[in-house]
Amino acid sequence: MSIYLLLILKNSYNFARGSTSKLCCKKDLLVTVDGMKNIFSTSLILLTLVFASMPEVEAQRFNRRNLYNSVGVSLNAMNYFGDVTPEADFTSLRLSSTRPSLSVFFTRKFTPRISGRATFTWGRITGDDSKSASPDESENLPRYRRNLSFRNDIKELSTVAVFDLFENRRTYLRRPDFTPYAFAGVAVFHHNPKAYYDGGAIPTGWYELQPLGTEGQYAENGEGYPKPYSRVQFAIPVGLGVKYRLDKRWDVGFEITWRKTFTDYIDDVSTVYADKADLNPVAAVLSDRSAAAAGSLPQDNPRNIPVTDASGYPHLRGYGLKGDQRGDSSDKDWYITTGVTLTYILRPNVRGPKFR
Repeated sequence: MSIYLLLILKNSYNFARGSTSKLCCKKDLLVTVDGMKNIFSTSLILLTLVFASMPEVEAQRFNRRNLYNSVGVSLNAMNYFGDVTPEADFTSLRLSSTRPSLSVFFTRKFTPRISGRATFTWGRITGDDSKSASPDESENLPRYRRNLSFRNDIKELSTVAVFDLFENRRTYLRRPDFTPYAFAGVAVFHHNPKAYYDGGAIPTGWYELQPLGTEGQYAENGEGYPKPYSRVQFAIPVGLGVKYRLDKRWDVGFEITWRKTFTDYIDDVSTVYADKADLNPVAAVLSDRSAAAAGSLPQDNPRNIPVTDASGYPHLRGYGLKGDQRGDSSDKDWYITTGVTLTYILRPNVRGPKFR
């Protein structure tokens, strides 16, 4: 068991090593994503060291009478780290960009320390340049001018191996009162980024962004544009937690989970602006919202005054034209949940030996 888990962790770590620092509008996200990489890498190394120190007796068959299952629910706060990140600092947590998340899970105890857990999670993430950046901060002004925003509902199914710091070789009735734990695994999730528009050029409402191809994914002249991204993606969940025994069957806990994804389109922002002439009218409007930011910017700066492109769409200088930087594809997006768990242990169905 330990060898297989170590191989999984090693492969996951190799995926993460290939990334470089995320630059959403250049400098604003450098600290955020570097910090996330440090947490992710440190967690993987810690898990590897812990599993390596497990005694060989863990590999022996665990007494079937001590096996048990449990079910639970988790109420979480969900945040995201990417091109439209809430804050350009390490934690990047901001209440206005934090959204609720709910998880249900089933856990199977396999050995005194190791359990397997399957979880379904629903949650929402958001990002908004106009709320997370300020025109009064020079380092965040480019992001404020860009003025992009989104929301995305995440539906995730994951399986992880959970390693308890304190072992329990007896029944669930004799489990420790307090147990720290770590976990890692794989996940598949469905996402669907949307943007809200009320500027008058198109009808007011929420628009699904993936079918529009806001960076030219569906342009008839597709040369030089990225391919359409899938709304079904994989991720590597890694986390830490603690649980406390309430009574013989109930546990309460707290845990935090980081997800390393392999897509840069959770926020529908990754590369450069497309030529609006290659987009349909709705995609053209939603791909560039920079002109709408002009009303709250000083008009003594020519870069804060909207101009019109060859197709008749307004934009700020440095935004909206083909080849202008929109996002940065050098790193992938992350999302994270922090929450409280409540677990109920199911009564083991143990049959005694049959005598004739």
